[in-house]
Amino acid sequence: MVGLLDIQTFFELLGRPYPADRKGVIERLIKQGLIDKTAEGYSIRRMGALLLAKRLDEFPLDISAKAPRIVAYSGNSKINTRHDHIENKGYAAGFQWLLQLVMAQLPQREEIKDALRRKIILAPEIAVRELIANALIHQDFCMTGMRVMIEIYDDRVEISNPGEPPVPVERFIDGGGARNKRLAAMMRRFSICEERGGGIDKVIAAAEESGLQAPEFRAESRRTKVILYGAKPLDEMDRNARVRACYQHCVLQYVLGRRMTSQTLGERFKLSARRRAVVSKVIDHALEANVIKPDAGAGAGASEKYDCYVPVWG
Repeated sequence: MVGLLDIQTFFELLGRPYPADRKGVIERLIKQGLIDKTAEGYSIRRMGALLLAKRLDEFPLDISAKAPRIVAYSGNSKINTRHDHIENKGYAAGFQWLLQLVMAQLPQREEIKDALRRKIILAPEIAVRELIANALIHQDFCMTGMRVMIEIYDDRVEISNPGEPPVPVERFIDGGGARNKRLAAMMRRFSICEERGGGIDKVIAAAEESGLQAPEFRAESRRTKVILYGAKPLDEMDRNARVRACYQHCVLQYVLGRRMTSQTLGERFKLSARRRAVVSKVIDHALEANVIKPDAGAGAGASEKYDCYVPVWG
C-alpha cells in the first residue's frame, strides 16, 4: 500500500523528518486522515491517493480520471496542438513538477532594455501557481468525465475545473468558501495554497505588477474557468477589459484596507499623470456598469484626483 504513495515527499512537505520505522509512517498517515486501518490491514483514502499518489492511473477510475491535463496550442485557437500531457502524480506530490511543466510551455518573448536582453514570460509564476492550486482544490469531484484543464495559448492561459463556483465570480478576490475543506486544509499544511481565502488577491496583484490585463473569471455550465491574459496597453483594451481591471483594482485596494483613487488606478495601468483624463473615463464606465461606487465615508477630496471608490458591495 505504502508503495503506491510518495511518502518521502509527504514528510518533506510537512517539514518533518522521515520516521525511523514503518510504524511511524503509518501512524502519521492515519493521523493526517490519508489512510485507514482495516480488518485486513490498511486502505488508502481517496484524499490520500489524490494528494500523494506516485501514479494516479494506478487507482480506480474515480481517482485516475481526476489527473490534471495540460494542453498547449500554437496560436490563439485550438486548431494546432503543440503539447498535450496528463500529469499522473498526486496533487501535492507532483504540484511543483506540474507548475514547472506549465511554466515551461508558456510563450516567451525577448526584450532589450538598457542594453540588457531578458526573457518576458506570458504570465508570472505566482499567478499561475495560485490559479492551478485553486482549480485542484475547488473542483467538484462529483462531476464525472471532467478534470482540471490547463490550456495555454499564445495570448492567454485558461485554467478550468469541474463544478460551478461556490461563490459569485465577482467575489473571488475577497471571498472564501472552499468546496473541499479537508483537501484545502491539507494543501495548506503542505504550503501549496493560501491560509485564508483563495489567493486570488495574489493573482490580481501579480497581474497589476506585471502590467497584464485583468484576469477574467467565468462561471460556465458545469465548469469554473479563469483566463489569465498577457500584457496589453490600456489603449488596446476594449471597454469590458478596462472596467474589469478597474473593478479588480478597486476590490484589491479594499481588501488591503485602502481605497482606489484615479491616481492608484493610473499607476495600475502604468500611465503618466498627463493621462489622467483617460483614467477618469475608465472610472466613469465602471460607475455606469455599477461595479464600483464613491466611498461615502471618505468624503469628497479637494479634486477628482483624491476621490475614493469602493466595490459596489463594499
